[in-house]
Amino acid sequence: MSASLARLVFPSLRSRPAHGGFAHEHAKIDAALAAGVGGFILFGGDRESVTALTAELRRAAARPLLIGADLERGAAQQVGGLTELPPPAALGDLGDVETTHTAGVISGTEARSVGVNWAFAPVCDLDAEPRNPIVQTRSFGADPSLVGEHAVAWIRGCQEHGVLACAKHYPGHGRTTQDSHAVLPRVTAPLAELEQSDLAPFAAAVRAGVGSVMSAFVAYPGWDPSGRAASFSPVILGALRDTLAFSGLVVTDALIMAGATASEREAPATATAVAAGCDALLYPEDFASVVRALDRAVGSVIPTARADEALARCERAAASWDRGPDQGEPDLAGHAAFADGLADRVMRLVRGTTLVIRAPLAVSIVDDDVGGPYVVGPRDIFARELREHGVGTGVGGRGTRVVLVYAEPRSWKGRADLGARSLRALRRLAPGAALVVLFAHPRLVAQIPGDAAILCCWHGQPLMQRAAARRVLQWIA
Repeated sequence: MSASLARLVFPSLRSRPAHGGFAHEHAKIDAALAAGVGGFILFGGDRESVTALTAELRRAAARPLLIGADLERGAAQQVGGLTELPPPAALGDLGDVETTHTAGVISGTEARSVGVNWAFAPVCDLDAEPRNPIVQTRSFGADPSLVGEHAVAWIRGCQEHGVLACAKHYPGHGRTTQDSHAVLPRVTAPLAELEQSDLAPFAAAVRAGVGSVMSAFVAYPGWDPSGRAASFSPVILGALRDTLAFSGLVVTDALIMAGATASEREAPATATAVAAGCDALLYPEDFASVVRALDRAVGSVIPTARADEALARCERAAASWDRGPDQGEPDLAGHAAFADGLADRVMRLVRGTTLVIRAPLAVSIVDDDVGGPYVVGPRDIFARELREHGVGTGVGGRGTRVVLVYAEPRSWKGRADLGARSLRALRRLAPGAALVVLFAHPRLVAQIPGDAAILCCWHGQPLMQRAAARRVLQWIA
C-alpha cells in the first residue's frame, strides 16, 4: 500500500452566518485537501453558499469527493432555501410508502443540486424503547417490517437521484436508554433477539442496494462479549459483511461523540475502527492527528490488506457518486407544495375531538429543548402565521389559550421525557387550555395534564409550525 489512509477521513465544515458563512473554514479546507481527505461533512449554510463551497472543494481537490450531510428531514435540515420534510416517525405513522419514496427523491434531488452527494439517512433504528433519548421521531416506527419498508423506499428515491444513502445506526440504536453522544450505551439483548427485530431493517436496506451503512457507538455484550462498540467490533461488522452480504461503505458515526472515545483517544480509536472493518471515519476533531495515526498503524494495528480494501471502497464510492451530469434546477415550488400537503396529512389529534376555537388566541410556549449545547430553531412561526391571517395572538395574553410544546430528540439532551421545568409549566398552563400542540413524539401525551385536545405535529421545525397554524385556522369560529 502506497496511498495515505487520509482518503478514509471526512472532517466537518460548519457555516457561521454572522461570520461569512464557511469563510472561517478556509485554512482547515486547505490543510484537509492537502492531506488527501476523502471529503467533508457539511453543517448549515444556505443554498448559494453551499453550492459555491462544494464547487470550490471539487475544483481545489481536482479529484472525486464525497460531501455528506444529515438529511433525515429533507435537504433543508442543513441547507437553507431547500425543502423541509416531516420526520421519519410522521412518515411511518402515515404508512404511505410511495410518499416516503417521494421524500427520498426530493432529498436526493435537492442535495445533488447544491453539490452534496452523500446523505446520512435514513435512520433504520426501531422506536423500541420509550426512554430512548436520541431516536424517537427519527425512526419510522417500532415494527421492523414497517421500518424496513420505509427505509427501502427512501433509499431508492435518494440513490436513484444521484445521492449515496446511508442506513444508520447498525445494528440498531433503538433499544438504548442513553445517548451515544454523551456515553457508550449498552444493549444487553441476545443476538437471536436482535436478529429478529433490530437487524431486520438493515437487512432490507442492504437487499435494496444501500451504498453505505453507519455503525453505532453502542456496545452489544450479548453479541460481542468484549463490550466494544459496534464500530470497533470485528464480530458485529463481520456479520454485516458476511451474514447480510453488504459490500458498500461501512462508516463510523461522528467521532466527536463520547461513545467513540470511551476506550481510546480519537486517533488510536480510528485505527481500531478501520482494523475492525470500518471504511470511512466521520467528523474527527483533529483530522491531521487521525491521518498520522492511521498511516502509522498500517501493517500493525491495521493489516495492509484491510487498509487497501478500505481505500478501494472509499475511492470507488467517490468516483461513482461524484459523477455528473446533475439533474438541473430542482422544482422547489413543487417540492414545497408537496411538503406542505404532507405536513397537513401527518398531523393528528391524539387527544380530544374536532374543535371550535374562538379568537383571539393566547399562545404560550413550553420549550423543553432550551438550555442545551445547541441553538433551537425559531419558535415564533406558528403565531406569525396566524397573525398573517388576521388572528390576534399574544404570549401569555388574554384570549383562548393554545399551548405549544417543543420536545425534540437532541444530542446530549439525555432524556426522552419532559423535564421538570416543562412539567411545572404544563401544570400551570395545560388545564385551562383549549388546545395543546405537541411538536414531539405522541407518547409524550401521557405527561400533559388536563383534558385539552392535543394535536401531534411531531417536530418543531418551521414546516410543522406552519401546518399547525393552518389546522388551527380551520377550527377558529
